[in-house]
Amino acid sequence: MSSSALARPALDVRRARVAVAALFLTNGALFANLVPRYPEIKAGLDLGNATYGLAVAAFPAGAITAGLAAAALVRRFGSARVAVAGTVLTAAGLLLAGLAPALPLLVVALFAAGAMDAFTDVAQNAHGLRVQRRYGRSIINGFHALWSVGAVVGGGMAAAAIALDLPLAVHLAITGALFSVVALVALRSCLPGLDGEVPDDVAGEAGALASPGVPTSAEAAAAAAARTSRTRTVAVLAALVLVAVASTLVEDAGSTWAAVYLSGSLGAPATLAAAGFVALVGAQFVGRLVGDRLVDRFGQRAVARTGGALVLLGTGLALAFPSVPGTIAGFAAAGFGVATLVPAAMQQADELPGLRAGTGLTLVSWLMRLGFLLSPPIVGLVADATSLRAGLLVLPLAGLVVVLLAGVLAPRRRSTGRPGRVEHDGAPSPARHDDHDRRTTAPEEATTA
Repeated sequence: MSSSALARPALDVRRARVAVAALFLTNGALFANLVPRYPEIKAGLDLGNATYGLAVAAFPAGAITAGLAAAALVRRFGSARVAVAGTVLTAAGLLLAGLAPALPLLVVALFAAGAMDAFTDVAQNAHGLRVQRRYGRSIINGFHALWSVGAVVGGGMAAAAIALDLPLAVHLAITGALFSVVALVALRSCLPGLDGEVPDDVAGEAGALASPGVPTSAEAAAAAAARTSRTRTVAVLAALVLVAVASTLVEDAGSTWAAVYLSGSLGAPATLAAAGFVALVGAQFVGRLVGDRLVDRFGQRAVARTGGALVLLGTGLALAFPSVPGTIAGFAAAGFGVATLVPAAMQQADELPGLRAGTGLTLVSWLMRLGFLLSPPIVGLVADATSLRAGLLVLPLAGLVVVLLAGVLAPRRRSTGRPGRVEHDGAPSPARHDDHDRRTTAPEEATTA
């Protein structure tokens, strides 16, 4: 292990890590405070399953519509400011959704909240990666684990509010104000400056790499190789998007339908119905805590394939033999199974050859929201035509997709002891040279998120 990997990060970098952790936690907690109260909103507006599914889909629709604009905002204002502003505006949108007296206002509020959440999601991940590069080792999975902590905390807060018979508007106003203050305080400890600023020494190094004098034949060979690998890169990227979408399908089923299914189809009381979502995000958190160690030992491919099998078997058995305890356990198995899928797909996409640094990650982050957009109306339509139990068959199907496509993820990596090179099941892979921050990372300390 190199001495740079052992060096303790500077105090401002450690503070920035805490600040980013707070942003991830608040982002998870905000939406989770609304989820267990969806049945109350559905009943209050007298919505059918299909109408309810379409209304809830406004949140991911807003995120998809606004998602690509996040990069421009981050470049203009900085990832920290965008993440904090998005947090405050998401809280406002969720409060308006809780106050909506009619379906159109509910849709507009959820659409706006989803758009703001997309800005927060991209910006907090961008800032987290800035901090990670300063650390010289992987810490991004820990941020995603804290998102799960926030979701558990938010779900627990909502269950407590229901038990205390706290009005929905009061509940969302309190939580929105609380987490907005947390985000605003965290902003003071985030890294200064705009994203993408390159130090002078790195800029000079990049200039040297781009200097003239490369033989024409070498340029032609490189261009031919790039054209040859382009089709494969696109195919792998598409598979990674499908893996991420499968994960979001499972997460959305927990947030949108778990409480409705448990309380409606299975007759669980409202406080117990909230346990389905809490079980999913709680198990997801545990999976992210141990995910890095599992990936280091077995590789992303094996971990993802096992996770997909857990989703397939856990939710399949729960739907085949319906009961309240079995359904809660099935959602827990699904949460653990998808724990590492999105971070793994993002990292793998970011390392694809032929793409500029960050391009693959951005596309996966944006397109995976299709799962959140498509799942509610599809499940709702199937539920109205047959039953909600039949609509939730999307869960084992998502697990099957992951099992079939997990081969696009990296196998177990091991260090060769040579800087900039790792081996994938014995096949050496050169380090990328298009990201100056990645070049400064000690390869023996880098972990797969």
